[in-house]
Amino acid sequence: MDERREAGVFDDLVGQDAVAERLRAATRAAADLLAGGPGEGMTHAWLFTGPPGSGRAEAARAFAAALQCPRGGCGSCEPCHQVLAGTHADVLYVRPSGLSFGVDKTRELVLQSASRPTQGRFRVVLFEDADRATEAASNALLKAVEEPSPRTVWLLCTPTAEDMLVTIRSRCRQVSLVAPPTRAVVDLLVSREGIDPAQAEEAARAAGGHVARARQLATDPEARKRRSEVLGMPARLDGTGACVDAAARLYELAEAEAKATTAELDERERADLKAAFGEGSTGKGVAKAVRGASGALKDLEEQQKRRATRIKRDTYDLALMDLVAFYRDVLTLQLGARVELSASSHEGDLNRVARASTPEASLRRIDAIMLCRERIAANVHPQIAMEAMTAALYQG
Repeated sequence: MDERREAGVFDDLVGQDAVAERLRAATRAAADLLAGGPGEGMTHAWLFTGPPGSGRAEAARAFAAALQCPRGGCGSCEPCHQVLAGTHADVLYVRPSGLSFGVDKTRELVLQSASRPTQGRFRVVLFEDADRATEAASNALLKAVEEPSPRTVWLLCTPTAEDMLVTIRSRCRQVSLVAPPTRAVVDLLVSREGIDPAQAEEAARAAGGHVARARQLATDPEARKRRSEVLGMPARLDGTGACVDAAARLYELAEAEAKATTAELDERERADLKAAFGEGSTGKGVAKAVRGASGALKDLEEQQKRRATRIKRDTYDLALMDLVAFYRDVLTLQLGARVELSASSHEGDLNRVARASTPEASLRRIDAIMLCRERIAANVHPQIAMEAMTAALYQG
């Protein structure tokens, strides 16, 4: 059989050749298991870890497609297309929309996972951001991982293995992804997105191995503009007033981006729910059904509120990590290290800040940004946390 065709679903894993080869071997072991063999190399639970943008969920999805494909992940058959599109009946897709994933939803998920596959080869649970499971939810998940149902495969995705209970990760086979090299991301943007090579290289360096972020920066002028404004802030911190203004602007930028992300989706979900309850229709019983939609609308609004909070947190974090990248570049210049700069478009500001401070000050500033991230995660109001951060950046 043509090896290229067999491994098609793994071709889009950018810079993850070792991971792709390991998953191909596991896919072959799974086929051996179904044929009555020992299936060495295949197990019922997998933990995909790696930095943001490395492609944890993409790797897990490709593996799920390969497990359902009779040809080991050809990428062209109906099961492959269904899994990659998120419509396969035997693949349960879990994407927590809020800040956490509760125990009730986890118990329901465990119950669904216990059923036999209806049309596929395995019953696969693809759990993105599994680290958002609460402690009680993690304990419920542990039961399913400890006592798996026949032909059920769990694919859990988290940034690090330490994000999961030690009892869960001890029962999973870990797949560690790495940040893709800049050249691999550039090749992807040029060959798949048709991006100009120079622009693709700048976006790839700016994203630091985060493929989705690189794609956004390469294709969205507004995203590039927001990042440029964030990177320009450190050089403008020349007093207390400037620190307060910078924090307010950071907060404003993040809020605007989060609102743009959620507004259209929220409105579409509300319209779909109202249509499901018969709004705009006529006939017997329609008025009663529409009145009954109020409770469902309230639940939907609560879910949307939780999702908006999560997206805002993620947006704040993205801006803060851009600032970390700026000071990392400053530190690079101060130490004379020969590595590529992620904020090379602001080289003038980088040089000015580098000359006016010391490596020790740069490290303190990076620590201040990381502390701001921790405070926001602990529910400190973002603008207050950012004001404390910008003051620390000014003081050095």
